[in-house]
Amino acid sequence: MNTILVGAQWGDEGKGKIIDVLMEQADLAVRTQGGNNAGHTVEVGSEKFVLHLIPSGILRTDKKCVIGNGVVIDPVSLMGEIKGLMKRGIDPAGRLFISESAHVVLPYHRQIDELRELRKGDGKIGTTKRGIGPAYGDKAARTGLRMVDLLDLELFTQKLKGRLEENNAVVSSLGGTPHCNIEVTAELKEAATFLAPFVINTITYLHEEIAKKRNLLFEGAQGTFLDIDFGTYPYVTSSNTTAGGACTGSGVPPHKMDRVMGVMKAYTTRVGEGPMPSESDEIGDMLHGMGREFGSTTGRARRCGWFDAAITRFAQMLNGIDEIAVTNLDGLDSLAEIQICTHYERNGERVDYPPADLRKFAECKAVYKTYPGWQQSTSNVRKFTDLPPNAQAYLQAMAEYTGARLAIVSVGPQRDQTFWV
Repeated sequence: MNTILVGAQWGDEGKGKIIDVLMEQADLAVRTQGGNNAGHTVEVGSEKFVLHLIPSGILRTDKKCVIGNGVVIDPVSLMGEIKGLMKRGIDPAGRLFISESAHVVLPYHRQIDELRELRKGDGKIGTTKRGIGPAYGDKAARTGLRMVDLLDLELFTQKLKGRLEENNAVVSSLGGTPHCNIEVTAELKEAATFLAPFVINTITYLHEEIAKKRNLLFEGAQGTFLDIDFGTYPYVTSSNTTAGGACTGSGVPPHKMDRVMGVMKAYTTRVGEGPMPSESDEIGDMLHGMGREFGSTTGRARRCGWFDAAITRFAQMLNGIDEIAVTNLDGLDSLAEIQICTHYERNGERVDYPPADLRKFAECKAVYKTYPGWQQSTSNVRKFTDLPPNAQAYLQAMAEYTGARLAIVSVGPQRDQTFWV
């Protein structure tokens, strides 16, 4: 079975944890979009792994992983990530494959990203400043460099010279001092040499694996409402985070996919700017006080709110979500009452889905239904039927409002704190 895994909220839903669980049944994990601007966190025993570019399936030593053509890769960062795994006894050699068609994030992309964010002032998007947007911009403008270019360092240097002139002019126009020059290629040369054995034509490789009846798991980064087309634009990322992006970011067509699973927290979080109707200081203060909800990539405190069924319902529509995985249920263990935002109201009218016009979205007020809490720990539960009855009812309500079957529940960060329903 080939499965697409998507985040059904604004990212940080716990996809890395669910990917790790699904890899028990899969043979190969495929990362399809984004860059090192997102982090997937997995805890195995006493060890904690935060992966930014490599699929978290790499932690299972009998599995293979692909970084697809839809990903933008910072070569130096990826080299560091691989070396970090090797130091911890995990060798990706022969198990990790990088698309030759994936575009490269270069130092001037990061500088442009940071300068653009600074110029926006109060209107900032909340970018991680990793150069992801500018790299995707070069890709769309057909001026980007790809991993295949890195394999021929002489050709890469020639192409880089032309890109440096144009991009350093952009840096100057944004009020910055260009510090990226051709000497930077020394660092890139090391990364190019190190990564070369991993770079292949992943498109043909994936189709060969499918022909062998292998089970593939396609994973993206971020979440549905950070999608460049369907998210809360412009407070979005620069790629397609929805299920369609799994196809374009891997070269595997839709009819080869069998299932779409959506991951969502038992509440809602968001990093960065933009409307969030169910935002609540009450739940945010509680979660931050527990040491929860700080970004794995940026360390920033996430904005928190009650579960918003209006966005997960829209996510189900956009992605064709068949099943849902709910994470962080244990974060609600202490509450006497829990709210679900069932829809919005704006100017006295019901609104069932988030408006594309952010001015209208910002005017939407969350309408809640109250559910009784369970006020007992769920962290040691390993079966759905062993959950407190109120917790079971709450989870079923989440599934019903979303319009998909409840498949997986997670009650803590450890691998064994996740179970099938």
